Amino acid sequence: MRLWSLHPSYLDPAGLVACWREGLLARAVLAGQTKGYKNHPQLDRFKAARAPLAAVDTYLAAICDEADRRGYCFDRSKLGAARVRKPLTVTRGQLDFELAHLTKKVRERRPEWLSQMPTGAEVTPHPMFVVVAGGLETWERMP
Repeated sequence: MRLWSLHPSYLDPAGLVACWREGLLARAVLAGQTKGYKNHPQLDRFKAARAPLAAVDTYLAAICDEADRRGYCFDRSKLGAARVRKPLTVTRGQLDFELAHLTKKVRERRPEWLSQMPTGAEVTPHPMFVVVAGGLETWERMP
């Protein structure tokens, strides 16, 4: 499961679809609708939110917004109406790690997408996150 902290516009088509599907799985876990993935580390930041389900719905709403922008048809009815107003945080080190990770994936599966991706300091987070100083997040698992 990879719930990217990067802005959804950086995700290539396969990455955006995978993020949507994995986000829906995360939503099912947080809603108690599945037995698997309950302790997946990527869920820790959503579990720590005051309203975990609303937090993941806020995350997925931005994924839907990007899908809409591209002309894709993601089903918003799968999301609840509640949204969080207070952004979650993500560290600069986490964003840098994810950008390198995504760049590697994109280079392998869709190299022409590399021109859509940022470099260095211009990295924008997913709209529900604000960037704070720091290295890798404690929930990140190195390959």
